[in-house]
Amino acid sequence: MKITNTLDKIKTVYKNGEFNFNKWEEYVNSIYPNFAQLFIEDMNQTLKTGLFSYEKDYLPLLNAVSRKTKAMEQALNSFNKATDNLERKIIERFGKSIDVEIIFYLGLLNGAGWVLDYNNKTLCLLGIEKIIELDWCDEKSMIGLIYHELGHVYQGQYGVLEREFESRKERFLWQLFTEGIANYFEQILVGDFEYYHCGDKEWKIWCDYNLDRIKKEFYNDLPQMTFENQRYFGDWVFYENHSDVGYYLGTKFVQFICINKNFNEILSLDIKTVTILYEKFLNEKTV
Repeated sequence: MKITNTLDKIKTVYKNGEFNFNKWEEYVNSIYPNFAQLFIEDMNQTLKTGLFSYEKDYLPLLNAVSRKTKAMEQALNSFNKATDNLERKIIERFGKSIDVEIIFYLGLLNGAGWVLDYNNKTLCLLGIEKIIELDWCDEKSMIGLIYHELGHVYQGQYGVLEREFESRKERFLWQLFTEGIANYFEQILVGDFEYYHCGDKEWKIWCDYNLDRIKKEFYNDLPQMTFENQRYFGDWVFYENHSDVGYYLGTKFVQFICINKNFNEILSLDIKTVTILYEKFLNEKTV
């Protein structure tokens, strides 16, 4: 496990407090050659939906980073604490480590956390601009964020994270499953199966009370679900005025599976098995 902090370089990205796109490209490409194109393509995919614009939705948040120095200092301090002896903690809980580089950087609102493979390396990217926007600068939030992303890495290295699908239904059900895996990994590391970093106490109470309805409506939404209309994954979409409901549902699904199966065993489940298990979960009265 490698820890890389690039926040000391982001001052070069701003001119008189204003975000400079060309300087940002130079900064990101200094981490890895041609790195910037990955983030630009991801941004463009979001802009193509027509729901957001660079000038109104991206630029103000990128400019805010240069002004929120206290938030950045808090986030950096939390990052250092969250990554201290992290590899040892993972080995203690799971009996094995993971091969990953954690990079703290300034992106294009690609996500507070993002896992990808680049140049034959597995990277866990933490975007300071999203972390500040979401107010996840405190130690508890940072721990939850990093642990969650490493849960994806763990599945990718000891199971199967990416698969090909025949339908949108399968693709979004798989997303629910993998997000649940990551949250469950996070809960194991924290040592609390009631822990969710993406919501507060009231959010969890509401989700617990509405679980049966959430899981049924998610299943019914699957055949028509798209990136543009899904309402379960991300802080920018809402299910009944509550964001990130899909992460809660995925966690409850994985907890249900782990009643009868070992966590390491389920990392390699195929989509057909996941579908069967979700239908069983669907018919299991929980509230």
